[in-house]
Amino acid sequence: MGQSAEFGKFLKAMRARLSPEDAGATESGGSRRVPGLRREEVARLSGVSTDYYTRLEQGRNIHPSKAVLESVSRALRLDTGEHAHMMDLLEHCASSAANPGPAQKVRPALRQLLDAVGDVPAMVLGRRADVLAANRMASLLLTDFSSMPATERNLTRWTILDDAARDLFRDWKTVAAEAVGSLRMDVGRHPNDPRTNQLVGELAVHSEHFRQWWAGHRVATRSAGIIRLHHPVVGDLELNFETLGLPDDPDQLLRVYSAKAGSPSSDALTLLSSFGGVATQAEVPEPARRDDS
Repeated sequence: MGQSAEFGKFLKAMRARLSPEDAGATESGGSRRVPGLRREEVARLSGVSTDYYTRLEQGRNIHPSKAVLESVSRALRLDTGEHAHMMDLLEHCASSAANPGPAQKVRPALRQLLDAVGDVPAMVLGRRADVLAANRMASLLLTDFSSMPATERNLTRWTILDDAARDLFRDWKTVAAEAVGSLRMDVGRHPNDPRTNQLVGELAVHSEHFRQWWAGHRVATRSAGIIRLHHPVVGDLELNFETLGLPDDPDQLLRVYSAKAGSPSSDALTLLSSFGGVATQAEVPEPARRDDS
């Protein structure tokens, strides 16, 4: 059943998180043996039969209309990212393993841009949040991905499995959970990718947090925001980040970190830039290993 099964699992997870009050469903009689809404309640809110909705959750080979999917999305209170993920899961059903394709490449002009921005930390992320390139300041701010084996240069892997990342991010659980949610989105767009499956398997083996977040089927699409760091050299920083899609490759993202002019965080970045470091530019095939304990 492949990705159709993932579609059903996603619907079930979204149903489990909602109470009747949250969804605006009329409380039906009897004790609840499962958390969240019952299937018949979602079906009623969606305007379909319980049997039809049950077949959706079971990943049956059926072809719901756009109107039905919109109704189910509203019933489950899906946000924009969750709705997009649901559609990806349905659209990209795949019964066989996908070809991972060639390693992603970063255009030379984009590498030049990373170096040109100077004291602004910036990196290029590829599929699965593989770190394809990073400038000197990004290496000083986060970690030197170029010093890692090529199979380990992945932002999500580092965030979840490396103790240094836990110490660096003051809101580590939020940052890590969002990284897992972004990985979920990637799985929806590229089902059955061997490299992604390897990464998910490794993280599941070594991180209890990852197992819990992954089981929740939550997705994350935040492209901008604030991160709070406690850097081992320059102390506390509060930085804005922007993640920009690249028109010529939708699977590559440019992420840039910046501080408000004149702020203590801006002063900390200036101090950080005075330390040594080299530019990192790396091609990345796959992920690798570490323990959650």
